[in-house]
Amino acid sequence: MGYKTILTVLTDQGQQAQLEAAMAIARHEDAHLDIFCLAVDHTQSGYYYAGASAYVFQEAIDRAMEEAAALEAWARGIAEQNNMRFSIDSAVAQLGGLSTLVGMRARFADLVVLSRPYGEKGGSDAEAITEAALFEGSCPVLTVPCPITESFGKKILVAWNQSNEALTAARRALPLLIAAESVEITVIDPSPYSPEKSEPGQALAQMLTRHGVKTEVAVLAKTLPRVSAIITQRAAEIGADMIVMGAYGHSRFRQAILGGATRNMLESSKVPVLMAR
Repeated sequence: MGYKTILTVLTDQGQQAQLEAAMAIARHEDAHLDIFCLAVDHTQSGYYYAGASAYVFQEAIDRAMEEAAALEAWARGIAEQNNMRFSIDSAVAQLGGLSTLVGMRARFADLVVLSRPYGEKGGSDAEAITEAALFEGSCPVLTVPCPITESFGKKILVAWNQSNEALTAARRALPLLIAAESVEITVIDPSPYSPEKSEPGQALAQMLTRHGVKTEVAVLAKTLPRVSAIITQRAAEIGADMIVMGAYGHSRFRQAILGGATRNMLESSKVPVLMAR
């Protein structure tokens, strides 16, 4: 079992580090790289006087189509220079249709590689694309805060809190966990009344060990206000070059908005984070 189709979604030419990371992971997994170049039309018709909407819409769509074609040509050139096994496509979407379009592409991928959706290096509409891949596409997402090499994933930290999301993330990360030199299952302040009782993380460790994963369990006290800060600190202490965790979302008004713990991790992590739900 492995990742055979890896998807990356680009919205501007400032995401070269993301594209290079996706290419490195595709080579690492001997996978096919699917590059999706997306131009987003942010036109809001409510701001234009009557009779101008059709002209404004057409002009905005024409401009977005030109941007998508230019982005596709740029990405194709980089992939060809690196002798990648890849396919590439481009599309134009209005902001309201972004989630469905990205979700449909992610649904048929094994892994989506994206840049971190927060901070200066995050591409335009990066948060919406990340949410779409996770919640609409039900696909694991690997966010990369910095350039990575093909040797990444030697030491992996799995954040475990006994939730369905955390278990799904561990299952979706299996190809990388099996290939890792060591994996630490990190449990923070477990409840003594949980189903695992006095052996938190042991059932997951047993499952992973039967797949050939070299696992160990670390149970930590909650010494910082944010769980994400403890996970980030622990990853630095053990030299982990990747974190696996569940993705949590909540919203009354939208189908998916990244929850606080997930958002904080994406903001603070210095290493790639694989999320799933």
